[in-house]
Amino acid sequence: MNCTPTLADCLRGPSFARSVPEQIVPLRIGPLIVDPPVLQAPMAGFTNFAFRQIVREYGGAGLQATEMICAKGFAWRDRERQEVPDRLWGVREEPRPLAVQIWDNDPETLAHVGARLAHDFGVSVVDINFGCPVRQVSEKAQSGSYLLRYPDRMAAIIERVVRACAPTPVTAKIRLGCTRNQINACEVARVVEASGAAALTVHGRTAQDYFQGTADWDRIAEIRHHLRAIPLIGNGDLDSPAAVVAAFQRYPVDGVMIARASLGRPWLFRQVQAALRGEPIPADPSLAEQAECMLRHYDLLVQRFGAERGTVLMRKYACTYAQGRPGCRKFRARIATVSNASEFHEVVRECFPRDDHAVDFA
Repeated sequence: MNCTPTLADCLRGPSFARSVPEQIVPLRIGPLIVDPPVLQAPMAGFTNFAFRQIVREYGGAGLQATEMICAKGFAWRDRERQEVPDRLWGVREEPRPLAVQIWDNDPETLAHVGARLAHDFGVSVVDINFGCPVRQVSEKAQSGSYLLRYPDRMAAIIERVVRACAPTPVTAKIRLGCTRNQINACEVARVVEASGAAALTVHGRTAQDYFQGTADWDRIAEIRHHLRAIPLIGNGDLDSPAAVVAAFQRYPVDGVMIARASLGRPWLFRQVQAALRGEPIPADPSLAEQAECMLRHYDLLVQRFGAERGTVLMRKYACTYAQGRPGCRKFRARIATVSNASEFHEVVRECFPRDDHAVDFA
C-alpha cells in the first residue's frame, strides 16, 4: 500500500510553519521578479478585476492574472473598433505585476493580441493557455489542451508570440496531456522552453480528468529534469497553506499557482505568504467579516456593470463564499435566484452563515 502523504495530508496542524524549507526564493519570469513565488491562477468567469482587487487588498499573491482572453474575439474587436472585452476590465490601471492569459490556435492572431497587451496595455506577462479542457475551447475551437497533441504547432505559436511581445515575457500553461494514455508533458516542456517561453506552469491533471481526481505532483516533478533554465510552476490541489508548504518541500518547483481554492477565500494568499515566511498564519476572517468581504466584492461588480447585471454575476461568487460553511445549502439556494441589490442584501442578512458576534449586514 502506498503510504506517501498527499499535499493535503502534509504538515497539518499549527506547527507546520516551522517546517518551511530554509529558503523560498523569489520566482524570476524573464526580467520580472515574483515575490512570493505564489501565483493567482487565471479562471474563466471568476478572476475579473473585482476578484483581483479583493485578493490584492488581503495581499500575498506574487502575480495575479486575468480571466483567459479569446484572441480571435479580441482581434475582431480591434478590426471593428469595438470596446475591449469585459475580461480586460481594469487591466490598464491596476497595479503591476499582472499577467493576461490568451488562447487560440493561430500564431498570427495570438501574436497580434499578445503585442497589444504587452505594448499598449503594458501587462507584465503574456501567458498562453494550452491547458483548458472545456469542450468549447479544446475540441470546438481546437485550442487550449487540444494543442497538446501537436507540440510543433505549440512551438510555432510560442515563437511568434515571443517575438511580438518582446521584451515582455511570454509563458505557457499546460496539463500533463490530453488523456491518461497520452501524457506528454515532458516532451511539451522541452518544446515550450526551446520556443522561447520564460516559464512553464503545469496543472497536474490531464484534460480528460477535467477537475476530477487528484493532481499528480510526481508527474509535475518529472518535468523539472526536462527544463534547462526556465522556472517550473506547479498547479493543482493547493487548497491550504500546508499544501503549498508541502509542494515546495517535496517537489522541485520554482513557484506554485493557486486556483479554485481561492474562490470565496481571497485571504488564502495572505495565509500562504505567512506560512512560507515561517510566520504565524492569520486566522480566517470571522463569518461576519467574510460576509463584509463578499459585499465589498459585490459593490465592485455593481459599480462596473450596474445593479442588475452585477447581481447576476455575483451569484456564483456568493456561492463560493458560503461553500463549506454551516447552512451554506440554504444560502446558495436562495442567492441563486436574486435579481437585484435589495434581494441580494436581504438574502445575505437572513441566510449567510453567522458567528456568535455577527453584525447586521447593510
